[in-house]
Amino acid sequence: MSDSVGVLGDEPVAERLRERGVSVVTGAPDDVPGTDRIVAVGRAATSAAAAADADPLVLPVEAGRGVRSVARDEVTDAVAALSDASVERHPVLSVSAAGSPAGTALFDVTLVAAEAARISEYTVTTPTDAVGQFRADGVTVATAAGSPGYARRIGGPILAPTDTVGVAAPIAPFATNPDHWVLPLAGLSLSVERDEATVALFVDGDSEGTVACEESVSLSRAGTLRVAVVPESRSRFG
Repeated sequence: MSDSVGVLGDEPVAERLRERGVSVVTGAPDDVPGTDRIVAVGRAATSAAAAADADPLVLPVEAGRGVRSVARDEVTDAVAALSDASVERHPVLSVSAAGSPAGTALFDVTLVAAEAARISEYTVTTPTDAVGQFRADGVTVATAAGSPGYARRIGGPILAPTDTVGVAAPIAPFATNPDHWVLPLAGLSLSVERDEATVALFVDGDSEGTVACEESVSLSRAGTLRVAVVPESRSRFG
C-alpha cells in the first residue's frame, strides 16, 4: 500500500493532514488521485471516487450517514486508524437513459418533473416484474448508501449495507398510501409514461438531462466502492 493518502474535495483537510505528517496527494472530482487510500470530502467527492477506474479504500468525510462519514474535525484521527479499518462494500451503478450512458451512481437516481406543481406518470420494473405504476412528481431509487438521504425523507427505509438491493420511492405521489419497494438493483428500470411534463434525470444529485415519454432509465452494476469504517465513523441509523 502506498504511504500517500489522496484527498479529494477539500484543500484545508489536505493541509491539516500535512501538518500531522501525512503524505498527501490532492485531486478534484475530475482528477481523482491514484492512491490506495482516498479521503473524500462531501458527497460529490465520494461519488467521484466511486466512479474512478482504480479500487481505493475511501474514507468519506461529511458525505452522509449511508457511507458512515466521519466529521471534518475528526479526519486526522480517522486517517491514523485506516490501517485497522474494517470495510463496507457499496455498489456503483451504471445509469443509461434511452439506451445512452448517463453517468454512475453511488447514492441515488431520480426522475422528477422539471417544473413546480407538475406531475407525470412513472413505472418501476425489474427484469422479472412490473413493480408499480403511479402518478407523482417523480421517483427516486437509492442504494443502501443513499437510503438515509432523500429517499428516507420521502418515506423509504434505511438499508443496512448490501450490494444487491435498493429502495424505490415515489416523490409526492398522487395517492394517499403510496408503496415503497426494496428491489434488486441490477436491471431495475424507471420509465415515463405520460407526455404531461418535462422530466429531469438526476444521478447522485447531478443533472443529466431529460427523459421523454416512453423512454426508460436503466441501472446495471458497474463496480464496488470500498468504504473504510473506523471508530470515528458515524452510524447510518442515527
